[in-house]
Formats: sequence, structure tokens, C-alpha cells
Amino acid sequence: MTADDVVGRLESGMTIGIGGWGSRRKPMALVRALLRSDVTDLTVVSYGGPDVGLLAAAGKIRKLVAAFGTLDSIPLEPHFTAARQRGAFEMVEMDEAMMMWSLTAGAQRLPFMPVRAGMGSDLMEVNPALRTVTSPYEDGEKLVAAPALRLDAALVHLNRSDVQGNGQYLGPDPYFDDLFCEAADQGFVSCEQIVETADLLKEHGPQTLLIKRMFVDGVVETPNGAHFTSCVPDHDRDEAFQRAYVKAARDPEAWPAFVERFLSGDEAAYQAAVTAFHQEEA
Repeated sequence: MTADDVVGRLESGMTIGIGGWGSRRKPMALVRALLRSDVTDLTVVSYGGPDVGLLAAAGKIRKLVAAFGTLDSIPLEPHFTAARQRGAFEMVEMDEAMMMWSLTAGAQRLPFMPVRAGMGSDLMEVNPALRTVTSPYEDGEKLVAAPALRLDAALVHLNRSDVQGNGQYLGPDPYFDDLFCEAADQGFVSCEQIVETADLLKEHGPQTLLIKRMFVDGVVETPNGAHFTSCVPDHDRDEAFQRAYVKAARDPEAWPAFVERFLSGDEAAYQAAVTAFHQEEA
């Protein structure tokens, strides 16, 4: 598929899960295609980074389910921060581990998972919809019932995939992308390179095969498709471009020019504009 093909399967009002973590291995080419579409009023589930920031800036988020909104080397995602401060969307705050177990419950089609995450913190106050359960066994421990996160669609980015949707990560962390796909009715994988199935294990062990084809409805080959987030070992985070993004995002007068230069065209136009940006920086 193409990125636009994927977005053509999405509808306004859906619950969309976006894989990756902060400013690491985000399916940014798919997010940019979503920005170009008329799809809106979304519930977004994400370990938030620039995916959340850009969608918030475009006014496409109705509800956000997230543990944070960060660019990693820059602590707070600026568009996320601004949107949160002005109350631009409903926010469901979750502990990082709680969110993982909520995705696990969704993947296993369970109503919730009992977890300790969140107990003893203010999370129970800022997220009053959370409920607790008591262990039916002798310990009688009180636990949080992390509610299942079920998704209409999941968007993830991996290093490699075959055409059937077997997805492979080559970096240091899977970032729960498998859970996003398993908790979704539709899973879409973008990748740096599509390879033959036999080549997936030619240089790397079976533990790198993260996504199973049965949870994937479409594959998109998008070299540099995670930009400006990292997708190691294929490429690191583009720190220079990320700084330029943050500078523009914090300046209401500069942001429209950034959008016009980098986000007004298709993915090929974006990649060409990024190349020109680095030539100018050099």
C-alpha cells in the first residue's frame, strides 16, 4: 500500500493507536498522510511524540490517551504542551506501565488487567474513571483495573517487513508496537524496507520478528518514513531538524511558514524539503 492508501481506510471519529515512543520510531510518513486528509475527531492512543504534536496542531484530536508527550532530547513536545494547556482535547492520563497492560488487555480481548501501576500516585485523582479491584485470593490485595484499550486501527513503523506483514525491528526496543497491532481491528505497518521473507532472518535472530502477519492489513515501504524521529540502526533522530521544528512550533508567526515548506505537499515533497534544509544548514 501507499501511505495515502492507509489513510483512505481510516474514518473520522476512529480510535487510532500510534506506535513508537516519544521521538523514536514513529510512523511519521503515515502521520503526515493523515495530516493531508480530512479525517478528524480522533481518539489517539500513543506514547506521545511529534505524532501527537502535529495532530494536535492540526486540530484532529478529540481525545488523547497517553502517558506523556515528549521529544526525548527535548523534554516536552511543544504542540502537545500548548494544546494541553488550552484544553484543546480530552486527556486520559495513564502510567506508562498501565498503558502497556491496557494494550495487553485489548490485545487479549479482556475487559481489564489488574496492575499495581498507579497505586499511591495522583493518577487515580487526575483519571477518576479508573477503578480498583480486590484480589479474590488470600492476599486480598487492592489493584488498579487497567481498562482495555481497543483500537479501530494501529499505525506502526519498523525497520523491515515482508509483503505479508511480518515486521522486524533492529533497534534496541520494540516499543509495544506488537501490542498496538494486536489490540486493533486493522494494523498498518510502514517500514524502511520491504524484503523477502527468507531475508528477515538472514542476519538477525527470530527475536527481532516483532509483528505477526495475522495482525497486519497493509504494508507501506517508506524509506526515512520515521523522520524526524529515530529508527536505528537505519537512521538516528534528526536533532537539527527537530530543533527547527520546536523553534517554529513555539512561534505562532513562524509555524505557518514551516507548514508551507514541509507539510503542504506529499511525502516526496517532504523528504526533498528536508534534504534542502540540511544543505542550507551545511
